[in-house]
Amino acid sequence: MAGADGRRTIEGGEILYAFHPDLAAQWTVRPGEPILVRCPDGVGGVIRDPGDRYHAVDYDRVNGCVGPIAVEGAEPGDRLVFAIEDITVPQAWGYVLVIPKFGLLQSHVDEAATRIVPIADGRVRFGGLSIPLDPCIGTIGTAPAAGRFSTVIPHDHGGNMDTTAIRKGARVHFPVNRPGGMLALGDPKAVMGDGEVCGTGVGVPIDVAARISLVKGGRLPRPVIETADDWQFVASADTLEAACRLATEDLIDALVRAAGLSWTDGYMLASLVGDLRISQVVDPLMTVRMCIARRYLPAIDAPA
Repeated sequence: MAGADGRRTIEGGEILYAFHPDLAAQWTVRPGEPILVRCPDGVGGVIRDPGDRYHAVDYDRVNGCVGPIAVEGAEPGDRLVFAIEDITVPQAWGYVLVIPKFGLLQSHVDEAATRIVPIADGRVRFGGLSIPLDPCIGTIGTAPAAGRFSTVIPHDHGGNMDTTAIRKGARVHFPVNRPGGMLALGDPKAVMGDGEVCGTGVGVPIDVAARISLVKGGRLPRPVIETADDWQFVASADTLEAACRLATEDLIDALVRAAGLSWTDGYMLASLVGDLRISQVVDPLMTVRMCIARRYLPAIDAPA
């Protein structure tokens, strides 16, 4: 169904709780087709007032995603580019949770806690503080080549990367491992800090205005976030150190491929102008991104 602005609305259907190679499309779109994806909040509406509690993370029923969305013509070896044109929050409140046995400081947590925060005039109110609204997508990815990954887990296909840069204006590049790509997204946040240290941002539903384009033969090993200012190579692994290695290797590969540097020169340049940033430290795998300004790397594909 197309809205008044001509966008095709993608909502409802069966909510996805795991990424795996055998995903079947619920929607199929043309490359570049304008869409509006309506995502529910990450806990499926069970938190509505301060007395509601979330006592444990259920890996089979949390971070529900809308999708899979197949893109016509996408084949293994290609990549999808999810261009986020706008993200809006359709309700006037959100939740922040502390969950036992979850989060960076879980050893300090004895019981679940919930805080409901008002949202008005483009700001989140936390007690006497006013925080600018800055919605992002916590979980987004494509079907993996192999394996089954809960929507709580980030990996090479994307998934629960909990990366604040996946916001309005970003273009997020994903590997196509299966026909159609099979992209899905959810776990929205109204605002969140890098690290997501207590395990949640401000949970809300969101509406995402986007287009998905297709780069034939342009597959990358892991997601890359493109902004107006930089490229951010995203990697997830068992430890922050291992994730840092993967993200740095991906940046160097791009410098070799697209900028014509030797591996050694790429390694040196990464040390001079590359910035490692933590995305999240609370999921089963840690997620980081290695960032480089576009003036040092204008494109990530080899010159035609």
